[in-house]
Formats: sequence, structure tokens, C-alpha cells
Amino acid sequence: MSTDEHGRPEPPPRGDEASTLIGFLEWQRATLAWKTAGLDHEGLRATVGPSSMTLGGILVHLSWVEAQWTTYRLHGRRPVAPWDTVNWAADPDADWHLAADLSPAQVRDRWTAAVELSRAHVAEAMAGGGLDVTTVVPDERGPLSLRWLLVHLVEEYARHNGHADLLREAVDGRTGE
Repeated sequence: MSTDEHGRPEPPPRGDEASTLIGFLEWQRATLAWKTAGLDHEGLRATVGPSSMTLGGILVHLSWVEAQWTTYRLHGRRPVAPWDTVNWAADPDADWHLAADLSPAQVRDRWTAAVELSRAHVAEAMAGGGLDVTTVVPDERGPLSLRWLLVHLVEEYARHNGHADLLREAVDGRTGE
């Protein structure tokens, strides 16, 4: 697997459906890691304009997204700590707010652990039936395929990587793709 100048794995140009989907998800994950690398607590808490969104908040939010989709929806397993104790009724946006009280290392470790667990859960589902495996816990549309779930994760990362571009530039002027 080749990588670009920022260490991101290039999606396979002629891969099968699964390796292409997973390849683009890994590229989006690596983009977020690149956009948030090397920032201290203040850098991860910086905002742009009237928005309250932060780079640390994006990392913690995507930790929740990974857990929600690949642990809970895909396999029907209860989310691991800290998600198992969050009082969502008191703070429906807790995933965005938790980063403010965490150190940069805790924020990154939380995201890295969520991604690693997500990778393992996707690999388990792929081994159990491939992209046609459906979620154990349906949403309002019913069960969703692993194919749909992977595209949704790519979409989540792509959307928030656009936010990360703006936030990182505001923090220290770093720009790029």
C-alpha cells in the first residue's frame, strides 16, 4: 500500500468493492489525524467565528460515531467506556463537549482506540458475510448493510475533515488538501 506525502494510505486504484470502501475510509481517518497532529490543548479547543466546533470535539465526536455504528448498530454490543456512562438526556451533544476537559493525549487516545476497535468490528463482519452483512440494531430505515455503514463513515469523516481544514488554518495557518 502506498502513502502520500502526509503518510495517508492511498485507496487502491483497482481494488474490489470492499478494499475500495475501506481504503477511502482509512484515507479519511488519516486525513483527520494529519489535520489534528501536533496540536496542544489550546489548539484542539480553538473555534472559528461563532461556531463552537473544535478539532478536539471532532476527534471525540468521531470516536462516538465509530463506536455507535460498528460496536452498537453493526454487532448489537453495548458501547465501551466512556460511552456507556454518558448522560445523553442531560447533554445530547456530549460527544462534542467531552474534549474540553481532556488532555490532547486523552483526546487522541480515545479516537485511536475507537478506530482500532472499529477496524476489528468491520473485519469481523467482513469475515462473517462481507458487505452484505446487515446491522443487528436497525435504525428507522431498518437493517443497513455493511456497505452502507462504510459509506456513511466515509461521509462522516469527509464532512468533518472539511471543518478540520478551516479550524487548523485558524489555529496555526497550516493548510492543505
